[in-house]
Amino acid sequence: MGFQIRLLGLCLWVYLASLSFISVGALCARVGAVDKGIVLVHGKTAIGRIDDDFVCATLDWWPPQKCDYGKCSWGHASLLNLDLNNKILLNAVKGCLPMNRWDELNSFFQKAGAKVIFGLNELAGKSIKSGFAVGPWNYTNAESLIRYTVRKKYHIHGWELGNELCGNGIGVSVAADQYASDVAALRSIVENEYRGIEPKPLVIAPGGFFDENWFKEFISKSGKSADVVTHHIYNLGPGVDDHLTQTILDPSKLDGPADTFRRLKGILKNSTNKVTAWVGEAGGAYNSGHHLVSDAFVYSFWYLDQLGMSAVYDTRTYCRQSLIGGNYGLLNTNTFMPNPDYYSALLWHRLMGGRVLSTTFYGTKKIRTYAHCAKESKGVTILVLNLDNSTTVEVNVALKFNNLPHSGVHEPARREYHLTAPERNLHSQIMLLNGKVLSVNSAGEIPALEPIYVDSTKPITVGPVSIVFAHIPNVLLAACS
Repeated sequence: MGFQIRLLGLCLWVYLASLSFISVGALCARVGAVDKGIVLVHGKTAIGRIDDDFVCATLDWWPPQKCDYGKCSWGHASLLNLDLNNKILLNAVKGCLPMNRWDELNSFFQKAGAKVIFGLNELAGKSIKSGFAVGPWNYTNAESLIRYTVRKKYHIHGWELGNELCGNGIGVSVAADQYASDVAALRSIVENEYRGIEPKPLVIAPGGFFDENWFKEFISKSGKSADVVTHHIYNLGPGVDDHLTQTILDPSKLDGPADTFRRLKGILKNSTNKVTAWVGEAGGAYNSGHHLVSDAFVYSFWYLDQLGMSAVYDTRTYCRQSLIGGNYGLLNTNTFMPNPDYYSALLWHRLMGGRVLSTTFYGTKKIRTYAHCAKESKGVTILVLNLDNSTTVEVNVALKFNNLPHSGVHEPARREYHLTAPERNLHSQIMLLNGKVLSVNSAGEIPALEPIYVDSTKPITVGPVSIVFAHIPNVLLAACS
């Protein structure tokens, strides 16, 4: 490709005796009105947990060749762990994944340090009748692929069965009881082929849109066969919609998926099966998104709000559509350079820890707040999204069950990461971090994501249409200890 992208690990924080505090008001270049609010972080207990590899991304691959059944395998795959995480979705009907290509992919996975989830064709062997795929899954091809993978010692983190076949399906659907039976067959294959190997890959299904009755029946009848249930989210509507930006900045529209997360969490809570929930694919706007919206700065409001909201409802992994491809890729389709959401995802991955905290914001409805115990460091990280295009908001932080109260200005400073667009152009494909352009260097290396240091006793100043991650190290919440 002519360049290499190297993803940096967690930053090493260096405290300097001569540390000076930066005026955030100047950084945010306050324009228009200034409002005030309070974010209350409830620190007694965590309300949810996320996996270390919570951030995940999909990649569509449309193979150019076809082949006879049994000579190749096709379906759906995933990567989780490039400092970001990525999921590859191979979803081409009658497409072919030759074994030499599978070898090449696994070489890439290994070099990238990725965790891989690969999806299998649930429609194999079924007949289509009046929009329903009926009959048992013919797992011959999938079993052959899994056996080959084990023999080659390729590490697969999970095998997912099917894509968008639950509920009413997309074009065709599979009944919940039959799906449960098919997943049990996949579990049997995994147990047999990975005999003596630990840990065994996860068994994942169904990878489709949430239908409460269908999911309830599937989870009940699948028993211990599935480790993870996945669902897809495209809550912003079609990519051709010219009002996507307004939708993204509308708090009531962002609230929409909360009901899905809440109901799925309720089903899992009442189930005797130890199964966790993932968002297996989410692109916001379907049909490849919208250029200069889903690949621009404004999309980070939807994306980061989704990460925060899903985590509140105990979603363990969230897979973004896509790593590259369409208009909603984390990487530019032509140059492979990061789009704004890539940096948003990377900051989340580095700053937001596994324990999810409840927050309440008192003030304008245009502010969205989420909080987690900090990742691999002390304290708490708060995410603040300001959807208002003309008002700066000064957010005071109140902590419940903080076992280490503020003692004065000599405490370690708060670390803030302010994400903005140049001249507040929401459709810009350039993102600024604390006023500096984020871009890879000539060697293809991701820039250091450096914070500014702010007096912990001061409010978090959130400029119009901007995003702030605030890491507060000098607190000790009961939920985080």
